[in-house]
Amino acid sequence: MTAIAPVKTAPPRRTRRPVGLYASLLPPLVWTTLLYFVPLALLISYSVWRLEAFDIVKEFSLVNFKTIFTNAAYRTVILRTVGTALGVTLIDIVLALPLGYFIARFGGKWRSLLTILVILPLWSSYLVRVFAWKIILGYNGVLNTALLSLGILQEPSTVFLYNQFSTMLTFVHVWLPFMILPIITAFERLPQDLLEASADLNAPPLTTFRRVILPLVRPGVFAGSISVFALTMGDYITPSLVGSPSGIMLGNVISSQFGVSYNWPLGAAFSLVVMLIVFAGLAIALRQGALEA
Repeated sequence: MTAIAPVKTAPPRRTRRPVGLYASLLPPLVWTTLLYFVPLALLISYSVWRLEAFDIVKEFSLVNFKTIFTNAAYRTVILRTVGTALGVTLIDIVLALPLGYFIARFGGKWRSLLTILVILPLWSSYLVRVFAWKIILGYNGVLNTALLSLGILQEPSTVFLYNQFSTMLTFVHVWLPFMILPIITAFERLPQDLLEASADLNAPPLTTFRRVILPLVRPGVFAGSISVFALTMGDYITPSLVGSPSGIMLGNVISSQFGVSYNWPLGAAFSLVVMLIVFAGLAIALRQGALEA
């Protein structure tokens, strides 16, 4: 009987580790750690320390959070800030939906130009846009001058500036592009055959908008909403320049704690409160599919 020679099998090849991939990921990981995680760790550390006689005591304590939630004035500031952010977000949604629909549906060859016009205000300085509204709404500003020339007012009025109205109006204007852009993207992805099917079924325009369009563009609305809400929550420049002293927001309180008050632990605790509120809004937006826009 002829012996069958054993079949030689090749030794298993060693899987090469993607060293190049790890090397390419190292720089962004280092930068993320240094620019995000380290400051966040410092912020959390300061928030659980306390200030005594202008000296920061580095011992674990929740006194800062107790101060925030037991102080009636601080609770009012928190509610005012959240209410302002929600109001600005809702107004921007109302303004952005028809604008986004018009640009995406009827823009045609002018769509790129119209989108650039939406982005154009972002190319200017944020301070320039805020000061522009200060000039428009001021005592001797454009609005008062126009009303005087039309005979509506007999003398300039001070009701347009340094109040909640001027703060909201400025916020709505400066953050509106952040709401329009994701809504334009959502409308561009809207299947036209669904709109045609709704029209074939003789659905009224309002019903088509409520039952067909709005559910499909909702991710874009939530994506823009979280941007506008977060930017409004952390802003302190607009309330300082066009708002009233009685209408300060969380950003102003945080700025004063890290500035003239030199109460860094309390300022860090306020910053964490803002972050938690924004993260809660982000979680709601993500559950509604905001990243799909």
